[in-house]
Amino acid sequence: MTVLVTGASGLVGSHVVEALRAAGEHVRALVREPSRTVVAQLGAEPVTGDVTDPDAWRRSAAGVDAIVHAAALVTQRAPLERYLAVNVGGTRLAAEAARLARVPLVHVSSVAVYGRTGVGLVHGRVDEDFPFQEISPRDFYARSKRMAEEVLREAAGRHRLAITVVRPNVIYGERDRHFTPRALRVARLGLVPVIGPGTNRLSCVYAGNVASAIVTALAAQPPRFRAYHTTDDAPPWLTQQQFATALVEGLDRRPRVVHVPRAVARAAVALATAGQRLLRPRRYAGLGRAAVAFATADNPYTTERLRRELAWEPRIPTPEAIARTVRWFAANDSPGP
Repeated sequence: MTVLVTGASGLVGSHVVEALRAAGEHVRALVREPSRTVVAQLGAEPVTGDVTDPDAWRRSAAGVDAIVHAAALVTQRAPLERYLAVNVGGTRLAAEAARLARVPLVHVSSVAVYGRTGVGLVHGRVDEDFPFQEISPRDFYARSKRMAEEVLREAAGRHRLAITVVRPNVIYGERDRHFTPRALRVARLGLVPVIGPGTNRLSCVYAGNVASAIVTALAAQPPRFRAYHTTDDAPPWLTQQQFATALVEGLDRRPRVVHVPRAVARAAVALATAGQRLLRPRRYAGLGRAAVAFATADNPYTTERLRRELAWEPRIPTPEAIARTVRWFAANDSPGP
């Protein structure tokens, strides 16, 4: 089987390539020129192009048996128009490529589609039928991800396509450019900041487990449009304090626990992003509260549907996932911006 993967040099996409190659599948990757070497080293066949270019889709999707669309704009520094072009326009082209090739499509979405308004704190458990909440007008990423899902739902119904949407929460792992580098910057100081009791399970998932869910969905090919949470590692799950401690110990540092009151943590985040808030005050309003809510709340997103319908189980437990991640960063990289 030949599978086209977009975003193959990114966090989720690169793990999907590795999982497919380990299963003996041929992988083709639609990538921009700077990423050709990276995806080739992962074992994929690179095709140069951009996900916003219809011709690039025609060239890369020719003769494939399935498509995994993992490419997305995540950075907070882009204007809304760019989010719409990449996250919505690129997804529309992915659906069109799947229609023309008559192949299944797996799209990497996000739990951000529910609206980042303290959903888990207020409601406790969130499954895939949970009603979407209001999204801040300035949350361009969440808005574009919800719009992308709407495009796919409409395409699946109109063209009778097999489209699976996976919704991860915060993702960590090798080749991460966002959550992991920031966490490791603190861990390298030997610090284990504990906000509140520190007994909650963080709402995050290892990229390798997301990739295994995607490969499972490709094999199962659920009919029409179907969404699944991919938000769990294999047990044992770690608490907030245990997660941070594992990062520190993975770097061969002696962990020093620092208890941080919630109000102090919110103020620290606000101070750290002061420059960004001055430039874009509406976009960064409430950032400290949102960051503290993530750090102190339990993961509310259930994976029962994925387990029940596709018989999926995450293979990598959190301690092993953290160890793999820390080893990769120690050998290949340093915490980024």
